[in-house]
Order: sequence, then C-alpha cells, then structure tokens
Amino acid sequence: MQNIYGAKQLAASFRTVRQNTIQVAEDIPEEKYTFTPAEGARSVEQALAHIAASTRMWQEAHASGTTKMQDYDWATAFAELEAEEKKKRSKKELVDLLKNEGERFARFLEELSDDKLAQQITEDPSQPTKSRLEALMSAKEHEMHCRGQLMLMERMLGIVPHLTRKYAEMEREMREAAEKKTGRTAPA
Repeated sequence: MQNIYGAKQLAASFRTVRQNTIQVAEDIPEEKYTFTPAEGARSVEQALAHIAASTRMWQEAHASGTTKMQDYDWATAFAELEAEEKKKRSKKELVDLLKNEGERFARFLEELSDDKLAQQITEDPSQPTKSRLEALMSAKEHEMHCRGQLMLMERMLGIVPHLTRKYAEMEREMREAAEKKTGRTAPA
C-alpha cells in the first residue's frame, strides 16, 4: 500500500519550511546577526547555524538504518552541532549553509521508500514506538520552532516578519474584494 503522504511530500514541505527560514535570514541585516534576545540565548547568527546544521543529525541517525534511536551517538552529534553554532560566518555564508544543508536533507528525504518510512522506531524505550516518517517530521517541526524564535527576534529588531507581511497583504486584498462585491466597507 502506498502512503498518501510520503517521501516526496515530506521533502516538498521541508523545502517550503527551509525557504521561509532563508527568507528570515535574508530579511535580517547582517549587522544585527550578533543580536541576542536574552542572556544564555542564541544570537541570530547562532540560531541560523543551529537550524542549518541540525538536519545532519536526523539524516545521519535515520540513514544508519537503526530502529533504536537511543543507540545513535547523540552526544557526538550534539557536540558537532554546538561547534557549528560557534563558527563565525558572514550572512552570505549562513544563507548558503541554509540552502545547501536544506537541499541535502530534502534530497535524502525524497529517496526514502514507503517501507523505510513505515518502519517502527524507538526514540526512548519508555515511550511507544513511532514510524520513521513521524520521527523525520520532527526535523521540520524543530525548524519551525526555531524559526518562530527568529521571528520574535525580528520583531525585537523592528522588522515585520515576511509571513506576517504576506498574510496582512492577503487580508487587505480579501477586504478590498469584499468591498467591491458588496459596495460596503468591510470591518478592519
């Protein structure tokens, strides 16, 4: 039986998420990349590097074929991720890293078979198993969570996030269309 939502759909939705993250990276001026919203939080630069490099962990863990994620060397993976976050990079280098790592991960996702995605895995022996598809979806969820933090940093820097601008424009267009259709001013 073929899944309705499979590798190609997961890769496509991940590409959409990554493109939105790249847009955030491009919208923030490079001189603001050192901005840190609070003591102990990642700077813009570190958050972007974290997002870019974190997909390597999911790819390496799931490419290994293990169904017991607790057997994967997470300590080394997290140490490598932390080292990536600390590297100094220009805005262009970070945007390129986001693009390259994102596409690398999306291609990996596209190549997974329905059987591989349906495999039951454990991430924590005390928790129920889940499909590899569900586990890989968490990479996308992780990025969306981290991008939400970046969007809050944008607001703190006086930048209206691109998705907010997009939806405000759509709302304005719908209101204008309704006004044209009815001849009445729609409530704002």
